[in-house]
Amino acid sequence: MPDTMTPMTASSKPMSKHAIALREKIDAHTATVGIIGQGYVGLPLALVVAEKGFPVVGLDVDAEKIEALNAGRSFIHYIPDSRIGAVRESGKYEATENFDRLRECDVILICVPTPLTAQREPDLRYIRIASEQIRNSLRPGQLVVLESTTYPGTTDELVQAILEGESGRDGDQMTHLVCGEDFFLAFSPEREDPGRADFTTSTIPKVVGGVDPVSGDLADLFYGKVISSTVRVSTARAAEASKLTENIFRAVNIALANELKIIYERLGIDVWEVLDAAETKPFGFMRFNPGPGWGGHCIPLDPFYLTWKAREAEVTTRFIELAGEINIRMPEYVVEKAMLALNERGKAMNGSKILVLGLAYKKNIADPRESPAFEILDRLLDLGASVNYHDPHIPVAPSMRRHPEFAGLHSADLTPAILAEQDAVILITDHDKVDYGMVAEHAKLIVDTRGVMRGIREKIKGRLVQA
Repeated sequence: MPDTMTPMTASSKPMSKHAIALREKIDAHTATVGIIGQGYVGLPLALVVAEKGFPVVGLDVDAEKIEALNAGRSFIHYIPDSRIGAVRESGKYEATENFDRLRECDVILICVPTPLTAQREPDLRYIRIASEQIRNSLRPGQLVVLESTTYPGTTDELVQAILEGESGRDGDQMTHLVCGEDFFLAFSPEREDPGRADFTTSTIPKVVGGVDPVSGDLADLFYGKVISSTVRVSTARAAEASKLTENIFRAVNIALANELKIIYERLGIDVWEVLDAAETKPFGFMRFNPGPGWGGHCIPLDPFYLTWKAREAEVTTRFIELAGEINIRMPEYVVEKAMLALNERGKAMNGSKILVLGLAYKKNIADPRESPAFEILDRLLDLGASVNYHDPHIPVAPSMRRHPEFAGLHSADLTPAILAEQDAVILITDHDKVDYGMVAEHAKLIVDTRGVMRGIREKIKGRLVQA
């Protein structure tokens, strides 16, 4: 029988003294937690961890963000200042630009962006930089968890190699620390869904997979202290694949809904009526709505992480890539519909005034990342239109990775006079705060990509185009 003072893992391998010490700190809520990245993923997680009693160090390279957080000010609209102020006053949360403070952290969570390159290949520079910063302060007894969405193998191929100083990069130094013995490494995908009220950071089940069983045990123990439930999987690769599978499922079904919209429109069938009818089946159908394209920080990006990794195994991903082609083309389809509708009314797109209604990638949030609205604005400008936008949640357009030219553009007021001035209004995001009755009454032409106007379409027949 094993010594009761030497706990066993799922693999029946004794825990090292460093693992035992870390486990005791996590159990006692005395483990200091460092979270790299204080954005849409890292900040909500930091607040939950601090609210559960762990001391949290939030790390970010954005000096303005750090200053705001330490002053108790939120930059995410659905996180109130009072919540940040509360954890600051409790002494459980501090934000900093000083990455040397990683040395004092017992648990380190990596919540950094994973964009694509212009060639739609994984861009892991932020994961690499974060891993190198951790390696510079790595000591025995630390648990590192990657939360950024990525392809299977990133945690054990890239992050582990960097942490052990074996990544092959110039200037790497061996840390002489062994994963699973001295430090511990796992993957747990973020599952944030901004704007949801029914599920929050603390109530969405957390998938956890370790590079080794001991790392998986420690990561599962930690998340179990701050999240309502965890889902333990066998490896970090399985956890990485689970997140990609979730978002690929959504991407493929959104593409199907978009393709059906185009087909049914050609056949003179209302896709929204069809979806309403299909949704009445109590089994075997899950509704996905069509729209102007895909958006957000996950769905437009994550599927391509798997297609890139699959090529390494000489596997083609035709289904995923076809879904990508359909979704990427939707902004072009919307602009074509608007252009044809204007043409039928004797107006050219060149010189027309167009108001894009909604800049966020989905309703009732202030997040414009990868929103199709930017691609639509860009195409309208290329065709010579005079464009503006209205979004009650985004008063000023931020600088975007792919469309920095729209940074600083201000949301127009939504008034009867402004609506009447427009040659067309293109409805991109169906925010609840918008007065669609006023839009219907005063707009000369409405291009509706979300089916918002379908309940009153008979009243505005001749001025409504479904796209």
